[in-house]
Amino acid sequence: MTIDRLHRLEEWIKATFPGKPFNLSPASADASFRRYFRITMANDTMIAMDAPPELEDCSPFLHVAKVFATAAVNVPTILSQNLAEGFLLLSDLGSTTYLCTLMANPASADELYTDAIDALIKIQLISQEHVFPTYDEPLLRRELNLFPEWYIARHLQVTLDQKQQNNLETIFARILRNNLAQPRVYVHRDYHSRNLMLTTPNPGIIDFQDAVYGPITYDLVSLFKDAYIHWEEDRVLDWVIRYWEKARKVGLPVAIDFSDFYRDFEWMGVQRHLKVLGIFARLYHRDHKDAYLKDMPLVMTYLRRACERYQELHLLLALLDQLENIRPDTRIGYTF
Repeated sequence: MTIDRLHRLEEWIKATFPGKPFNLSPASADASFRRYFRITMANDTMIAMDAPPELEDCSPFLHVAKVFATAAVNVPTILSQNLAEGFLLLSDLGSTTYLCTLMANPASADELYTDAIDALIKIQLISQEHVFPTYDEPLLRRELNLFPEWYIARHLQVTLDQKQQNNLETIFARILRNNLAQPRVYVHRDYHSRNLMLTTPNPGIIDFQDAVYGPITYDLVSLFKDAYIHWEEDRVLDWVIRYWEKARKVGLPVAIDFSDFYRDFEWMGVQRHLKVLGIFARLYHRDHKDAYLKDMPLVMTYLRRACERYQELHLLLALLDQLENIRPDTRIGYTF
């Protein structure tokens, strides 16, 4: 954040709360161009979002916050807004993420994930068409294309031959066919441990501005095949079963047979993990953010394990093996 922009934010806060002294401190930053600051004022705190309008649009955040609030889940309240400048004032959901809590106290996982499942179901139950953008084939494909563009070509510095390109296209078609056949609900799109806060009621939900109307398993993949924390597969399976049982009970359009639902969950994960590898590579090479490089190995592990389980994905597994043979360092996610 430039000094000029920080000054403008401070002036706007002063104008919004005339005569009230406050302190402004960094709260967090994310993978976009948004920045967050905590405002401490007397005995109260709130969050200021800085989203430069030439780089970020606050409108989707405002829209999703309003919609999600109708599901009676804990999202920030919009206290004030200045869309021309790209500033928002939000209620403060605290500074304790699920990730911090789970790392410090793994025994809390069952309780925290139960709360996260229940909140997700509440959001899915209010789903309607034409409220959020549709997670359609062009968008899903654009995300898949991040993998060859940024991970393979830029990060690994590998050029695929024609056969490999054809195989990748075959794989993408299979993935998309599964993803697009799934029932659609509201999708947060990054429903994971860094975007869930330990709050009352629990969880506090943030970073939802990219919400879409799409495959029902997507947010479940974000939650349980999390790029930032790993759980054993038998535990993940148990949590996914708990979700599926609850979702069926309240009438969400999940598959009648759990094995079919779990297959959809796994295939949705393949789409997401290909995308995430591309995004992490782009964050490093384009945006000079190297913090995500350390998370690539876990994402690759998720991807490879899913590919091993399904014959139709063995083409992708073979390609990953070929890439590893060309660049042995792909397992650790670094290019140096």
